[in-house]
Amino acid sequence: MSRSQGRTTLVVLALIVAAVGGVLAGLLWYEPASGQSAGPLPSSSAPATSSTPTASTPTPATPTPTPTPAPTQPAAPDARPVISLISDEQWRRMVATGTWRTGCPVGRADLRRLQIGFVDFDGELRRGSLVAHRDSVVDLAEIFTALFDARFPIERMEPVERYGGDVVRSLRSNNTSAYNCRKPGQINAPVTESPHASGRAIDINPVQNPWRDPRCDCWMPRATYAEATSGPGIVRKGSLPVQLFEDRGWVWQNIKVPDYMHFDTGYPSRPRPSAAATATG
Repeated sequence: MSRSQGRTTLVVLALIVAAVGGVLAGLLWYEPASGQSAGPLPSSSAPATSSTPTASTPTPATPTPTPTPAPTQPAAPDARPVISLISDEQWRRMVATGTWRTGCPVGRADLRRLQIGFVDFDGELRRGSLVAHRDSVVDLAEIFTALFDARFPIERMEPVERYGGDVVRSLRSNNTSAYNCRKPGQINAPVTESPHASGRAIDINPVQNPWRDPRCDCWMPRATYAEATSGPGIVRKGSLPVQLFEDRGWVWQNIKVPDYMHFDTGYPSRPRPSAAATATG
């Protein structure tokens, strides 16, 4: 072989080696997709990885339990008697309706307002108001507190000026009331001696406890319960109201005719001796 032929052979061999090297390099590397880095082909033994994430089953949220409210404890009901002076507004009503007028035996300074709880005939708790003499109002507070505790029913309890000072309207409404300097024509005793006009008398549940009015020889306000001897709201001999009032020196039916509704401290009107000494200011 000539020297020129040897050089040609070497060149051909070099070209063949270069071609084979390019083929091997193509087998070991791949062209990545746009946006990926070039790298070696993945091994056939490696597990394939999906590009789509596997959806996992969400764990249901544990609901926050609603707190059980503590049971509401009913307020312990009581009579809660409150004794106060007669307000300007109430005094104006008393004067405007003639419940007080010139010539009545006691005035504003001698009277007190008693607010107190009572139970009505439906068993509902109510709050009522009485006007009474300052030397008798504490007795009434104690007595009506005991009646409340015993659930002795009372229809209503309002000052008589709510009825225009008209005792007949008050009685027919079954209203329990105390002070009332009654209008001429409605009073059955001289005004200066009257227990009601002095604030030392009270009428309880007039419908259940009527009185026999000698002026008409009839039951007032009506005769519905005139023959009753017991029952809700009834005041008869031996009943709780009679016991409570008599224990404090009050008189029941202080008149010659039946007067089941009525209690007073005496006639002509006078304070109980012990009450006079401890009268509230």
